[in-house]
Amino acid sequence: MALCIEDYAMIGDTHTAALVGRDGSIDWLCLPRIDSAAVFAGLLGDENHGHWQIAPQDADIKRVSRRYRGDTLILETEFETATGVVRLVDAMVPESDEHLLVRLVEGVSGSVNMTSQLRMRFDYGSVVPWVRRTDGLTQAVAGPDALAFRSDVPHKGRRMATVADFEVRNGESLAFALQWHRSHRPPPAAVDVRAEIDRVEAWWSSWMSGFNYDGRWQDAVRRSIITLKGLTYAPTGGIAAAATTSLPEQLGGVRNWDYRFCWLRDATITLIALTDAGFVAEAKAWREWLLRAIAGDPSKLQIMYGVAGERRLPEWEVPWLPGYQGAAPVRVGNAAVEQFQLDVYGEVMDALHVARETSRLKNANEPVRDVSWQLQRKLMEFLETGWSQPDEGIWEVRGPRRHFVHSKVMAWVAVDRAVRGVAEHGLPGPVDRWRVLREQIRADILTRGYNSERGTFTQYYGSRELDAALLNIPLVGFLPGDDERVRGTVAAIERELFTDGFVRRYSTTEAVDGLPPGEGAFLACTFWLADNYAAVGRLDEAVILFERLLGLRNDVGLLAEEWDPVNQRMTGNFPQAFSHVPLVYTARNLSHALAGYETGASGRRYGPGIPAAPNPERQAIRPS
Repeated sequence: MALCIEDYAMIGDTHTAALVGRDGSIDWLCLPRIDSAAVFAGLLGDENHGHWQIAPQDADIKRVSRRYRGDTLILETEFETATGVVRLVDAMVPESDEHLLVRLVEGVSGSVNMTSQLRMRFDYGSVVPWVRRTDGLTQAVAGPDALAFRSDVPHKGRRMATVADFEVRNGESLAFALQWHRSHRPPPAAVDVRAEIDRVEAWWSSWMSGFNYDGRWQDAVRRSIITLKGLTYAPTGGIAAAATTSLPEQLGGVRNWDYRFCWLRDATITLIALTDAGFVAEAKAWREWLLRAIAGDPSKLQIMYGVAGERRLPEWEVPWLPGYQGAAPVRVGNAAVEQFQLDVYGEVMDALHVARETSRLKNANEPVRDVSWQLQRKLMEFLETGWSQPDEGIWEVRGPRRHFVHSKVMAWVAVDRAVRGVAEHGLPGPVDRWRVLREQIRADILTRGYNSERGTFTQYYGSRELDAALLNIPLVGFLPGDDERVRGTVAAIERELFTDGFVRRYSTTEAVDGLPPGEGAFLACTFWLADNYAAVGRLDEAVILFERLLGLRNDVGLLAEEWDPVNQRMTGNFPQAFSHVPLVYTARNLSHALAGYETGASGRRYGPGIPAAPNPERQAIRPS
């Protein structure tokens, strides 16, 4: 059975990603892309669905410790047994078409008897390949896919697996390498595993040299930025929401979705976080990806695309996989691709506005391309009438469409950023008409989305229910954090959605999302609450809440989508961009607030490394 989600770590090559357990087992890996069929699918089933474990034979392991090597995705796991200590080093080579996974076993002290169990499978564990061994090469072939395996340790076939038992002594090291290739092509040449690991370390060190965040919580921000980079698809600039599919939002439940695609919402906020930390090249690559992916009729803008911009992502269930610890069904693809989510327009317009601001603040030599503004004007043409339509909302409900308040707020954001594009950057457009539209949307929200009896904004027009997405109202600049309507909304969320120290998205007991009730606390929502606290000077509470969230990270600094406060476990897909991005935002927001800087009109938006002007009044609210 798969381990707890928090017992996994991610390695990746900016094409795909693998999950490595504390037991030395790689239980999830899709090749050649992050959204390809898995060759190791044990995470959603058992070892017979594919995995690769290298671990001590001794079942009585005294201690296991893990860490990433510096600012990299090179994972080091140490096992201490009665006879010695051994280190397992796992890495994938970034930005390489070779799709090379390398593992190195190093003897640290004494001697340890080890085992390697490699079960190669294709198509999510359904296809057992034909395996042949010649001249130190083990090759597994099935249809269009093939894997080439080489090792310093002789392996043999045993019960549909490739296995070896071996001993490693102090000072010794033994290398293993696995590569995907197309079955009609010859297998790739052997590699020097030690040299490849050095190359991976040099690549990550070079990339992280552009990191410019200098606030508090450095380690957490650095690890989150590296994780976000690990979720990018280098050939196109697309950014996946997570590395996995069907890790349940409720243990044993049916809220199991495929997140290995590029949500415009997730990708835009990831882009802003990366840009904010100094990685402007990622912003350029994503902008080019965006222009390619959404080219066409703006009324047919999708909420998500494949990492190369694919539009068709049909959802189907995988009947032969029992699901993560029995949480069925396992889903591939995502039917939400067909949904209308109005807030995406606001996220895209905001991201392009931030990219333009970044270009201006950094005095970039390359101007923002006119085609970007042309796209924004096309989006505005749709929004002039489309903003009034009901939608499925940020949480992708599978119930009926509604007039979700957060969606309307983000429509306002879209129009606001268009107005600012004309007013602040001199771009052409019917700014007077857009100003009127902006005020029309604002008045509609304040009239129909606010319940004066309850003193709070509501989940959708006519509802009495709450939605944690409403915490974004001050963060995107719609209203200031100290507005009484915002304060009332925050207080209501604290009363009704704040459970065991964390925030739930909304009440799943109501017939809103068309699914059985129950899920964990959504981590992004709790980060938003901390941002709201900071916006009104409740800095002590903001810091306490933020550090409580940091305490949920696993031993290598990773977060899933949700937290189950009852079972004290991570739930949802992993690692999740929509958790790591708000971590970066909140760290910067709090660092600036503690230093006495204004956050500006949008509490979560900054130029890269360029704080706003100091605010002397903030000095008085610093916690001691």
